[in-house]
Amino acid sequence: MEKPRMSSPAPLRAVLFDAYGTLFDVYSVGLLAEQLFPGQGQALSVLWRDKQIEYTRLVTTSNHGAHYRPFWELTRAALVYAIKKIVISARSAWATGGFDAKVERLMSQYRHLSAFPENRAVLQALKERGIVTGILSNGDPSMLAVAVKSAGLEGLLDHVISVDGIRKYKTHPDAYALGLQATGLDARQIVFVSSNSWDALAATWFGYQTLWVNRDQSPFEELGTPPTHTGHKLSAVLSLPGLAPSSLPGAPA
Repeated sequence: MEKPRMSSPAPLRAVLFDAYGTLFDVYSVGLLAEQLFPGQGQALSVLWRDKQIEYTRLVTTSNHGAHYRPFWELTRAALVYAIKKIVISARSAWATGGFDAKVERLMSQYRHLSAFPENRAVLQALKERGIVTGILSNGDPSMLAVAVKSAGLEGLLDHVISVDGIRKYKTHPDAYALGLQATGLDARQIVFVSSNSWDALAATWFGYQTLWVNRDQSPFEELGTPPTHTGHKLSAVLSLPGLAPSSLPGAPA
């Protein structure tokens, strides 16, 4: 008896990228943080990021989203918390007026986060292959617009999708569904790329093909579902199976 043929995976027609941590280096604020708070910069930047993500989950899951606040506001609240938690002299700095000034300098730096150097070449290669490209991010529209412009990525993204319109942050399924609505494609025709392991996991659960960009050799989440693909640089997306062929070299990572 002839064995049934296994259906081949759907060809990839779009690549959606997480923004913060994947295209833009959220820890690039550490240098300024170290200048403002000597000896505390790295710890401050790590706690700032952790608290920022914690706040997105808190406002999404509590009271059916009644406490939603835009990502920019949550980012500032997380920074204030991190400074108060880590920097012993925060109260005295606040009293002298230096606290608010330092917060504003760090927030300004966050608006213009450093982009990873390979971003432009990867996006250009995808565009030349005819692949739809986009960002699917927790960031609110104004934040994303500034970050994209600062990184020189204008014209290389077909979609810049913010969860702000639905007032629900990732990992809520409605946030990932925005990618389907924007592209008109099925989830299996889209690869979602993130360097955040929790994001890659939730996108895999949602139904996307996923690429986890594991830049720092971390273990993946221990919840039983691996990402579809793993790489160490963003350029790994160029050698994914099912991606449209191109004359450009795709550098595996």
